[in-house]
Amino acid sequence: MFRVLIRTPARSFRILCTEPISRSITTSSVSRFTISTKMADSAQSTPVDSLASTPAPSDTASANVPAQQNNKKQNNKKQNKPPHPNAANAKPKPVKREVRILMLHGYTQSGPLFRAKTRALEKLLIKALSPLNLVPTLIYPTAPNRLSVSDIPGYEPSTSDSGPGGDKELSDSWAWFRREEATWNYKLINEGFERLAETMRGVNLEGREVVDGLVTDSKVDDGEGKEITEERKEMKGVVRSEVIDGVIGFSQGAAMAAMLTAAMEHLAPGQPRPVLTPDHEGWVKQIREANKGQPLKFCVSYSGFFALPPELGWLWEPKVQTPTLHVLGSLDTVVEESRSRRLVEACEDPVVVVHPGGHYVPVSKEWVAPLVGFIRGCLEKHQQKTEEEGEKKKVEESV
Repeated sequence: MFRVLIRTPARSFRILCTEPISRSITTSSVSRFTISTKMADSAQSTPVDSLASTPAPSDTASANVPAQQNNKKQNNKKQNKPPHPNAANAKPKPVKREVRILMLHGYTQSGPLFRAKTRALEKLLIKALSPLNLVPTLIYPTAPNRLSVSDIPGYEPSTSDSGPGGDKELSDSWAWFRREEATWNYKLINEGFERLAETMRGVNLEGREVVDGLVTDSKVDDGEGKEITEERKEMKGVVRSEVIDGVIGFSQGAAMAAMLTAAMEHLAPGQPRPVLTPDHEGWVKQIREANKGQPLKFCVSYSGFFALPPELGWLWEPKVQTPTLHVLGSLDTVVEESRSRRLVEACEDPVVVVHPGGHYVPVSKEWVAPLVGFIRGCLEKHQQKTEEEGEKKKVEESV
């Protein structure tokens, strides 16, 4: 058995022969491949007694000399071939950019629990934004106010709960604020917004890494360009966002998302919404500084509701101008439809989607599609607006 290895610029082909090779392999016999004539000569059979003397050059050998020279010239031409005219105009590899989104859980939930319930939504969102070269980072903070057994809706105390320590705290049930039944005022709401400010500050200003939706103590950059911890695999080569871009909330978290959006937006370029309640000035200042004075690009409310206390009225007058998406369940018995509709009316040009379910976040593909389309539209519109403002600034500077 003989083996002949034929090499081409792209790949190598191996031919196994079961019979002795009894003739020369020429370029005409295997025109599909470029074969050196030396390979053909080495495959010829030569009588043993002819090795004793040097034979005169044959006609075939003489004919092979010009062929070898011709092949050599062709190879030199290939090596000196100028680059393709389109090579210089080839588009550079698109740059991937991060999109930071706050995910606010509902009453009695926590950040990790909310992430577990919306994991399918997160995966579909990542996949849908990939063609736009956008990489979403979803951040799931946990509210600061721990709930007790008596805070759970529908709780009825029993005889055993009437003694000391009967109203026990729950291990993983939290709230952004508490509502007073008599006055309907919101207790502890300042603490809820301060927790959001702390989360944004850690990601935006301190460079803390987000792992599995949670803000960690690890930093990719120490502020002096030195890497402290290994960067997440999906963020390799991605241009990091410097601010929170949007917020998604469910139930009480949706109410917080709407209030957060209103408090951070600008009624005109460089003019934040005025704070008319002195008691709120502290947390408003914190969240604005934590996001470097930038408003959010979008807000998504799942089963959200309007904040009733008069002290929060400054958030709704004038209407919320940031793009909002409101997803409501037609069978929702937890949040009254009138309160959800009132939140819709407090927003300028809201988008409303009604699903045939109850008080939950629908994560099936057909109901995630409106969310994806809304977020993509908001980000594309913001990018276009930024580019137009940049061009306008260049023109003004050139005058």
